[in-house]
Amino acid sequence: MKTFDWLAAGTAALLLTACANQKTEGLPPAVAPPPPMAAVSGADTAAIDAAIASPDRPETDVERDEMRKPAEVIEFMALQPGETVLEMEAGGGYFTEILSGYLGADGKLYMQNPAAFDTFLGDSATMRADRLSNVEYMKSDFDELPLDDGAVDVVTWFQGPHELWYTPESGEALVGNIDATFPEILRVLKPGGSFVVLDHRASAGTPATSGGDTHRIDPQVVKDMAEEAGFVFVAESDLFVNPADDLDANVFDPKVRGMTDQFLLKFEKPEAAPE
Repeated sequence: MKTFDWLAAGTAALLLTACANQKTEGLPPAVAPPPPMAAVSGADTAAIDAAIASPDRPETDVERDEMRKPAEVIEFMALQPGETVLEMEAGGGYFTEILSGYLGADGKLYMQNPAAFDTFLGDSATMRADRLSNVEYMKSDFDELPLDDGAVDVVTWFQGPHELWYTPESGEALVGNIDATFPEILRVLKPGGSFVVLDHRASAGTPATSGGDTHRIDPQVVKDMAEEAGFVFVAESDLFVNPADDLDANVFDPKVRGMTDQFLLKFEKPEAAPE
C-alpha cells in the first residue's frame, strides 16, 4: 500500500528550500507549504488482527476480507481503540463487526443507514448491531445525523458518497439536501477528527450524477465538496487502484463487480473551525 504523507513531504520540501536560500538570498520559497495533518500514532496492529480473527465473525464476512482489505484500511485511518466512530452507510455491517471488535469496550460505534435501506437489508443490520455491545444503530438521511456537535472522533463513508445522487426503486430519497451533507459530517466530528472516504472511481470530469447511474463518482467531486464544507485533505492511498477497470461501467456489471478501481481519501476537521 502506498500512502502519500503530506506532512513528511512538506517537511522535506521546506528543508530543501532552506538550503537553497542560503545560496539564493532573497528568493521566495519554491514550494508552498502542504496542508496540515495532525500527528497521530499508528493503529494497533495486534488489535486489528484480533478483531479480524474473531470467531464471532460470519463466514460470509471472512470470505470478503481479501477484497475489502480491512487491516490496511484501518491502518490508513490510524484509528485508535477506545475512540468513537460514525460508520455512515454501514450496509449489512461488514466493517461494523471488525470496527466493533477493534474499538473495544471503551469505544463506541454508531452504525448508520438511511431508512430506505430497510427495503433490501431487512433486519440484518439491526440484528448485527444488537449483538455488538458497543454499537448503536441509527436510521437517518445522510444530511440529518442524530448526533451532538463534536460527538465522534472519526467518520467513515465506505463505497458511499456516490449514493447522494441515487434514489432506490422505492422512490424514498437517501438525503434531503445534498449540499448539507458534508457540513453535517463536519458538525458531528470533534476538532482534529478524521473523515475517511472510500468509493468507486469514475473518470475525471464525470458529472456527480453518475452516482445514480453507474454508482461511481469522480474523486475530485468528493474533494471539492469536503473542502468547501471546511475539511482539510491530508492523505490518500492506492490500496484499491485497478488500472484494468472500465471507469464507465456500472459497478454491478459482472465484468467489473468486486474488482472496481476505488479511491481511499482522508480528511481532517481543523482544530479551529474557519470563521
